[in-house]
Amino acid sequence: MFGLGSTELIIILALVMIIFGAGKLPEIGGALGKGLRSFKKAAQESDEIDITPEPEEKKEDPK
Repeated sequence: MFGLGSTELIIILALVMIIFGAGKLPEIGGALGKGLRSFKKAAQESDEIDITPEPEEKKEDPK
């Protein structure tokens, strides 16, 4: 994975735990997941803009 071995991944994980603490890791993971999901969604959507008008509903005057 990206040319990183298990030793490098363990060192990176240890540094992240030291910097952010164990309590913040779920928040960081959630934010990272949301960011990746929104990026994938934006990459899959078309760049075209829909300019067709929506049909108007006819309202009758009560008499």
